[in-house]
Amino acid sequence: MQKEKFDRIISFLLGASWAIVIFGALITFQIFLFLGLSLALFITMAFIVISLFLILALDAFAINREKYYEMKKQSILLEKIYSKDTK
Repeated sequence: MQKEKFDRIISFLLGASWAIVIFGALITFQIFLFLGLSLALFITMAFIVISLFLILALDAFAINREKYYEMKKQSILLEKIYSKDTK
């Protein structure tokens, strides 16, 4: 079964987002290290938390799309059952 374009895009964006979180955290830490270790750690943790929420939003898009297709399949099945009962 071939994946749809939407699924491929979401998979790519999720992978890229994880790479941005890892490298972004490292770069953020190095940029703010001159202000002190504790402040650099705090800002890096804030960056990671915000980035993880964005990853969670991407994952929610994928889950809602799967939910939509499952509900569509169920609706078709229910319509078939209903049409059998009404005849």
